[in-house]
Amino acid sequence: MNKKRLGMSGEITIRPEEHKDFKEIISLILRSFQEGTNYSDGTDIIALVEEIRDSEYYIPELSFVAELDNRIVGHFLFSRFPLSPTKEGGHGSAAAAEIVMLAPVSVHADYFHQGIGSTMIRLGIEKVKELGYKGITVEGNYHFYNRVGFRTSSEYQIFPTSGYPMEEPRCMMCQETYEGSLKGIQGYIVYDMYYNA
Repeated sequence: MNKKRLGMSGEITIRPEEHKDFKEIISLILRSFQEGTNYSDGTDIIALVEEIRDSEYYIPELSFVAELDNRIVGHFLFSRFPLSPTKEGGHGSAAAAEIVMLAPVSVHADYFHQGIGSTMIRLGIEKVKELGYKGITVEGNYHFYNRVGFRTSSEYQIFPTSGYPMEEPRCMMCQETYEGSLKGIQGYIVYDMYYNA
């Protein structure tokens, strides 16, 4: 379990999600996306989480809940993500994947704008490093993710192929787990292994 003090409001801890958490995670995701975004009611996000859990890409020890004062205040996961050699897709073995994808990320709506998202992601990144992965990809708000160490993925020769990043390339980002860890790794982000992505 990793911990980090969060100002005066207490100490954030992260731990791997457990089956007993799933109902609470669903409720958290729904409120997080319904109240925090204008593009999802959360049902597609829940479907994606369940799809990842049922896939070969799922990493149980990197699928986290964040807790504050014994309450679940966040949920996020990293899953294996083999890059595609072409824009058209075609993935290698999930077991051989050297990078992970951070998605989705949810913060409980009662705890928006308190630093919980960035704190839990930083703690999670440390766990990814401990497990020896070479990099992390994420698609999202670059103003937020740049603050936790992500840079535009094309700087690492990793390119988006669909969706919003094609219109705003800075929304597809990567992070090395150590200096030079992504050297020699290149390819395309293709989500064709998931129906709900």
